[in-house]
Amino acid sequence: MKISYYPGCTLKTKARNLDVAALASLEKLGVEVRELDRWNCCGAVFSLTNDDLIHMIGPVRNLVRAKEQGADKLVTLCSMCYNTLARANQLIRNDKVKCATINRFMDEEIDYFGEVEVVHYLNFVKDDVGWDKVREMVVAPVENLRIAPYYGCTLQRPADVGIEPFGSFEIMGGLLEAIGAEVTEFDAADKCCGSYQLLTSEGGAERPSAVVADSAIRAGAEAVVTSCPLCEYNLGRQGGVPTYYFTQLLAVALGVSEEECHFQLNTPASVDLLKEKGCLLV
Repeated sequence: MKISYYPGCTLKTKARNLDVAALASLEKLGVEVRELDRWNCCGAVFSLTNDDLIHMIGPVRNLVRAKEQGADKLVTLCSMCYNTLARANQLIRNDKVKCATINRFMDEEIDYFGEVEVVHYLNFVKDDVGWDKVREMVVAPVENLRIAPYYGCTLQRPADVGIEPFGSFEIMGGLLEAIGAEVTEFDAADKCCGSYQLLTSEGGAERPSAVVADSAIRAGAEAVVTSCPLCEYNLGRQGGVPTYYFTQLLAVALGVSEEECHFQLNTPASVDLLKEKGCLLV
């Protein structure tokens, strides 16, 4: 099985632990990954301004690269990258006038009309690999660890690009169960972590992150997993709860080395909890 893959900017810098663990996990699951030969920033945030089509150029250009590569499906991982690429793809497919304008502007590129399907890594593992295959390949189950799956703002909103219906947390929960973890659902699983407020005001993300973290802890969770680098940063450093990328726990369960998962990029409290639970070497 082969897939085309878009990593995005942060996964090659601050969130290498998200990227490398994801790729190592797919290798264990027998999936051949081809990263786009050329790619650029997705734009991070989807623009809602009607006449601001210039902000669509970034994400659409990445979809053009996937089409050039012969892909009919593009897998991505960062929640914000997924949201931005998927929504840009929807705009291209649904608005012929804007699609034509964007294609004319990018006259040096081949025309793009939405031929590529944007798929989140979680959906790919669920639908193309399957939880049964994941269970079969687990060699070091993540046991005795109560994990809260945190979706944040962009995995389920808006509904037409959500990885599953709003208010349902079965996909990430299904993955965690497949690797042996105890899943803990909590009320703030789809609440904002504070996002970029930490850049615009001192302590701006501290309160919303604390709300999410406190909700998870009150529900009985010992840690939180996410798919978003910004959420991981805010919850782990502002919210004060042990936080991991779901790909790191998947990789550990599949027998990927601790070094390859780059746990040194997580908070000390996150690493200490895994050592305490016997998931990492002391």
